[in-house]
Amino acid sequence: MTQSKRFFLSIFLAAASLASASLLNTAGAATAEDLNAESRQALQTLYKSHPFAQTISQKAKAVLVFPKIIKAGLVFGGSYGEGVLMKGSKVENYYNSVSGSWGLQAGAQSYGYVVFLMTDKAVKYVAETKGWEIGVGPTVVVVDEGVAKNLSSSTLKDDAYAFIFDQQGLMAGISIEGTKISLIKR
Repeated sequence: MTQSKRFFLSIFLAAASLASASLLNTAGAATAEDLNAESRQALQTLYKSHPFAQTISQKAKAVLVFPKIIKAGLVFGGSYGEGVLMKGSKVENYYNSVSGSWGLQAGAQSYGYVVFLMTDKAVKYVAETKGWEIGVGPTVVVVDEGVAKNLSSSTLKDDAYAFIFDQQGLMAGISIEGTKISLIKR
């Protein structure tokens, strides 16, 4: 590799590192009150874009709301955001959502996601584990347009249903598989 290519590559890597660090710092809300308000607004945004989510919410035992997850990566990547666990309209606890990845990736994006916990077993699992890794423990179905067409209030049989929404940015694909959700103090 020529010296000029190495120079431009190192400038690019430095800029990407700074950009991803600053993006990840903006993923957390300033205060508990801010996070509560952002989470309630995120639910309304979800209900407008996916009306069936509101139907699911009426049967859910609890709801994990992550209004803004920031994901950035250049070969190595990560995502971070903070959210709330709600029972009815009351905020019970605060959680963070963290993931790491490596592979062919470049870019940054933001999105929100909501996990409707349908069983007491799922709610208990989230409350009692020292970090819930999605894909381990309660069964989570990620609801996209295809899955939503086959769901009705009488066919909801899984432990949890997740909706990803409000995607912005330039990065291919979103997955919450392998995401770790942990209790935080606010």
